[in-house]
Amino acid sequence: MHQLQRLTAPRAPKKAKTLTIHEDTRIDPYYWLNERENEEVIQYLKAENAYKDEVMAHLKPFEEKLYQEIISRLKPDEESVPYKDNGYFYIARYEKGKEHPIYSRKKGSLEAVEEIMLDENELAKPHSYYHIGSRSVSPDNRLLVFGEDTVSRRIYTLRFKNLETGEILEDTIPGTSGSAAWANDNKTIFYAVKDPTTLRTHKICRHVLGTPAEEDVEVYHEDDPTYRAFVYKSKSRKYIILGSYATLSQEYQVLDANAPESKPRVIQPRERGLEYSIAHHHDKFYIRTNLNARNFRLMVTDEGHTSKDNWKELIPHREDVLLEDMDLFEEFLVLSERRNGITQLRIRQWKGSDHYIDFGEEAYMAYVSINPDFDTDWLRIGYTSLTTPNTTYDYNMRTKELKMLKQQEVIGDFKPDNYHSERLYATARDGIKIPISLVYRKGFKKDGSQPLLLYGYGSYGHSMEPYFSSVRLSLLDRGFAFAIAHIRGGEEMGRHWYEDGKLLKKKNTFNDFIDCAEHLLNKQYTHRDRLFAMGGSAGGLLMGAVVNMRPGLWKGVVAAVPFVDVVTTMLDDSIPLTTGEYDEWGNPNDKTYYEYIKSYSPYDNVEAKDYPPMMVTTGLHDSQVQYWEPAKWVAKLRELKTDHNPLLLHTNMEAGHSGSSGRYRQYKETAMEYTFLLDLAGRAKD
Repeated sequence: MHQLQRLTAPRAPKKAKTLTIHEDTRIDPYYWLNERENEEVIQYLKAENAYKDEVMAHLKPFEEKLYQEIISRLKPDEESVPYKDNGYFYIARYEKGKEHPIYSRKKGSLEAVEEIMLDENELAKPHSYYHIGSRSVSPDNRLLVFGEDTVSRRIYTLRFKNLETGEILEDTIPGTSGSAAWANDNKTIFYAVKDPTTLRTHKICRHVLGTPAEEDVEVYHEDDPTYRAFVYKSKSRKYIILGSYATLSQEYQVLDANAPESKPRVIQPRERGLEYSIAHHHDKFYIRTNLNARNFRLMVTDEGHTSKDNWKELIPHREDVLLEDMDLFEEFLVLSERRNGITQLRIRQWKGSDHYIDFGEEAYMAYVSINPDFDTDWLRIGYTSLTTPNTTYDYNMRTKELKMLKQQEVIGDFKPDNYHSERLYATARDGIKIPISLVYRKGFKKDGSQPLLLYGYGSYGHSMEPYFSSVRLSLLDRGFAFAIAHIRGGEEMGRHWYEDGKLLKKKNTFNDFIDCAEHLLNKQYTHRDRLFAMGGSAGGLLMGAVVNMRPGLWKGVVAAVPFVDVVTTMLDDSIPLTTGEYDEWGNPNDKTYYEYIKSYSPYDNVEAKDYPPMMVTTGLHDSQVQYWEPAKWVAKLRELKTDHNPLLLHTNMEAGHSGSSGRYRQYKETAMEYTFLLDLAGRAKD
């Protein structure tokens, strides 16, 4: 970034906004940047983009080389492993050079003629952004409903296709979550409607094909602004399931899929703090719940008597095991259980013994994949680790045979044996052991001489998995180690891990990340001049907090779509996600939470001091973290910071929270971020 001194960074005009609550006044000079339709705002974002381009202009050839390197590892004609559902094999595949998938199916066997269901490349042609949400085929296999988003705001329009004639039907339903559930009459669907302002899914509606969307019947309305509604069909295909969820509570209703106009009945009325999920099998409902079980347990009840006083325990609560999920088959129950941060798959015969699948690695990610068939001995699973590309297996639950169907192909000279992964434990300042997953290319010197990128998230109970990334090889092959800090706020070590990193314990998340960094420095995995940090969304909040707390610890930081204006956002219940997240961050209308959130909110704690080199990214249409949060943060940092380090803001003017659509295009921003880091590490030359 050698020409930084001669370039003038944009300065956002200051327009003081007074914000007062709890007898406390904050002056926000950049509040006005939330005016999405204001041309002055757009021009400022464009000026920041232009400045970023100028600062990185000398790196453009390397960035392009890096981008080509990243996409060259992707198999040009990639294809998913087919799965069977209701007599058809379903496939998603890419054709060479094309950005979007083609969805197809084959009837009866894989040797049958391929039927193209949707070619997303054709559908995407009129749009700068295009993404298909979920796809669902009618029970008679004739009709397809799919959701499409052309703005990147995660608001989908449902469309329908006759798979026999290829005709796109006239029915269109705008403003939905993108998924739909078919009733068994092959003409009725149920879907969730999004509030256009808050983007909360607040209604479940019923649509009959051939009728105008305006005549759709509202089946359920979620009045509580802290809840969101959703709908799906049970694997048994007997029920349409209507759900409502908040951070700490869920409620389910079911209606007969053979009688779509029937009235839903509640499984168990909502109670604050009571979490549960359901699955149907024959005449029973199986219920995963935290009822008197912090790490969850499994219950069973007759389908006609479903309130919690009828629940009987099947799998008890365990202090050292988090029961994460379940999948039901005719003769088997499959449980996903997290122990010591790693998800293990447990197979239990309804009549007989149970066992765990042995993968023979210390740190890995295993998960249950698509399993629509009830009556089978074969379980479709996925497996990956920091050194093992994503692998799809069929596992025979009866004989324990593990049959590899496909491993992600990495084009080029990639060999797993060239890389090494480790599992470390850092001791946090309060004595808690924090796991770290680490990978590097063999030959990595643990003498502090090589760079390391530390990644973290630590929110919503979302566990960071030690998964393989072919993209990451561009760092590892240039001498970087890549580490994941499994900090509190996630759920890696059980439910308590989440509870100890939220609400009035949120600062544990930030302290854990810093303590993991210190551990890696002390063990000489890297040096302070070569230690980098990265996080996105709530992980971007993490980045904002740790650069305020320990700015001198980092050689460089990438904060992607960062949630950094926590106080103002959580006080504005018109912003998407806010009301549903009071149980995550706290409701700042309560003075106790207001003061605590304000004490760590990155935007509110920017000070006149030196900050590390930083790249901040956002999307103009982001529905999760509004673009103005990172824009305001960068503007305030520019005003107050006392260093001459690069501070770059990149706004994708055509995309939202997940960045650009397209198989290859999405890696443009990754190449930009990696170039920023590699340049700071002095490794943007090879």
